[in-house]
Amino acid sequence: MKKLFILIFLAGLLHNATAQDAVYLFAYFKDNGQDGLHLAYSRDGYKWLALHNDQSVLTPTAGVDKLMRDPCIIRGADGRFHMVWTVSWKEKSIGYASSADLVHWSGQRDIPVMAHEPGALNCWAPEITYDARRKEYMIYWATTIPGRFTAGDSTGDEKYNHRLYYVTTKDFQHFSPAKLLYDQGFNVIDASIVPDQGRFIMFLKDETKTPPQKNIRTAVSNTLTGGYEKPSAPITGPYWAEGPTALHTAGKWIVYFDKYTQHRYGAVESTDLKTWMDVSDKLSMPQGIRHGTVLTITSKEFELLK
Repeated sequence: MKKLFILIFLAGLLHNATAQDAVYLFAYFKDNGQDGLHLAYSRDGYKWLALHNDQSVLTPTAGVDKLMRDPCIIRGADGRFHMVWTVSWKEKSIGYASSADLVHWSGQRDIPVMAHEPGALNCWAPEITYDARRKEYMIYWATTIPGRFTAGDSTGDEKYNHRLYYVTTKDFQHFSPAKLLYDQGFNVIDASIVPDQGRFIMFLKDETKTPPQKNIRTAVSNTLTGGYEKPSAPITGPYWAEGPTALHTAGKWIVYFDKYTQHRYGAVESTDLKTWMDVSDKLSMPQGIRHGTVLTITSKEFELLK
């Protein structure tokens, strides 16, 4: 009994040490993404401070237009950090680079995920999610292919009627053919998918303009690469929001998003993924921050970044 108590006590200490060791990192862009990757950090998930005087830490070189919009960074199963981003408003590819420490990055690559689609207009806001069961990564993004879908074809912005597509990879060298990931009959962009107790939670933007939606919703599936249900009711309020990214901490979910027409960031919070409370007033974010993603790093990794 005494040994059991000691083990429980030590486990509690380890948990507290791990929690105290965590630093939250936000990867984002500014303006049009022409200067590259920006980083901010937080200890509590609400107050975010820019690193390096809010100067870019990585200059974009991939693609024709050489932008670095909508950066998404995850820690891979191989221990490396993997990043994808939007290289252009109108190219058929996405950017990719990796790093062991978030300071020194590999050469940037332009991955032509939609080159096989002659009519494709774009590849926007790519993200990566790791599937531990299949031991592979899924990269996914939004693309418009004019005439491919009739539903929502006249309800979006100008010529755009997006759907979500994906490829899978185990090594970021070889990729499966691109496939349709999500079509529920409406214009959709900015998906961000996180594992949750054997299922996958997709946060997405309903991009419908007429009648206006422009809000964040959720969809759930038991498999990463498909089967996502119809979207939930909006989890954001009566304002236009995009670029959701979720942090699960201290038994609650915080979903950050870009209130892009208001030129500020917002957040909602939930303990059950059903009832959401707006906590935007608690946020303090770097000036001019645009569509980004959140991840957790260690204090040691953070010290190297500083």
